[in-house]
Amino acid sequence: MANTRSFLLPMAIVALFFFSIGFALGINSFLMPVLQGKMQMSALDANLLLTATFVPFIIFGYPATLCIRAIGYKRTMALSFFLFAIAFCLFIEAARTESFAWFLVASFVSGAANAVLQASVNPYITILGPLESAAQRISICGICNKLAWPTTTLFITLVIGKSVGEIEMADLFLPFRLIVGVFVVLCVIALVAPMPEVKAAGEDESDAASAPCPYAEGKTSVFQFPHLLLGVLALFFYVGVETISLATAVDYASSLGLKGDNWGYVPSIGMVVGYIIGAVCIPWLFSQVTAMRCCAVVAVVGSVLVAMVPSGTLSVYCIFLMALGCSLMWPALWPMAMADLGRFTKAGSSLLTMAIAGGALMPLVRGWVQDLTDFQSSYWVCVPCFLYILFYGLVGYRVRR
Repeated sequence: MANTRSFLLPMAIVALFFFSIGFALGINSFLMPVLQGKMQMSALDANLLLTATFVPFIIFGYPATLCIRAIGYKRTMALSFFLFAIAFCLFIEAARTESFAWFLVASFVSGAANAVLQASVNPYITILGPLESAAQRISICGICNKLAWPTTTLFITLVIGKSVGEIEMADLFLPFRLIVGVFVVLCVIALVAPMPEVKAAGEDESDAASAPCPYAEGKTSVFQFPHLLLGVLALFFYVGVETISLATAVDYASSLGLKGDNWGYVPSIGMVVGYIIGAVCIPWLFSQVTAMRCCAVVAVVGSVLVAMVPSGTLSVYCIFLMALGCSLMWPALWPMAMADLGRFTKAGSSLLTMAIAGGALMPLVRGWVQDLTDFQSSYWVCVPCFLYILFYGLVGYRVRR
């Protein structure tokens, strides 16, 4: 865009879309304790909701890219909101029948919608304005996204007028119908909003800007970039542990007998604080690599404290440190993993998008460990994940062939 004014309005609209991503993902942190209480489900079964939400990233990541090429960013975003509306219609049916299978189907459709929306809004906000200010735009949108996670629980409990532990399945009809209406409105907004169809330099195969860099010359496959493959694994672990920190705070607090439905704001505030620090300090005070290393150390310390601190309330507050550590990993991992890919940049981006499926496996593993031990001990699952991310920030991103 030629000037700041030309992308401020589209950026505000995309920030709203980022909020909707967090809101849709927040349905898991709301439903998990509700289903465990009303349907007598194990922690492992409840975490299948997260699995059903994140598996679609593997299935729909590449088709979403093809969809953008065929119909453009705006229509792809509109399609995602239409899918979200369908998903919450399925949630209504799941609540009506009290069928866990229907809840899984609804979560899968919601995950598919999320995969399509993520595949469109992330590159769009990056391309929308000057590259040197992309980190600021991503941080602002990240704040909107993370604040939306606990908003789901707050919105539903306010509409129903009950706490999470008092909610019955029939109570879910009204808030879910309202959410369907909101997503239909967002679908219309995506279609009619003044959002230009942008294209990055080198996005066309014929664009000279996409010429290979020296390191990429002579390579015949995206799998010949070790720093990318190690980065994909790091992103896989990152999304998994971030999902655990954001989605389990309310349920964990409830298991300790702590009253109130606002515990979900503890990790969300941690993420927002980290985004603010990143937006203000990177790259003027420290680099993204330094930020990720520091965040990994903070996250390791936070996850160990959550698992070890004997005081219940203090243990929940330690999730703040986990989330704070997660905050700047996403914006740092992407450029580190995609450095020097040359003509394989698009293929590398597809692999990283699929790595978001880590949100399907790691919460499931944590739920399994919880069933074998207890809720607090299950947070030990996060420690080796954060240690690997620290390894990547220190050594892994430098590996070259």
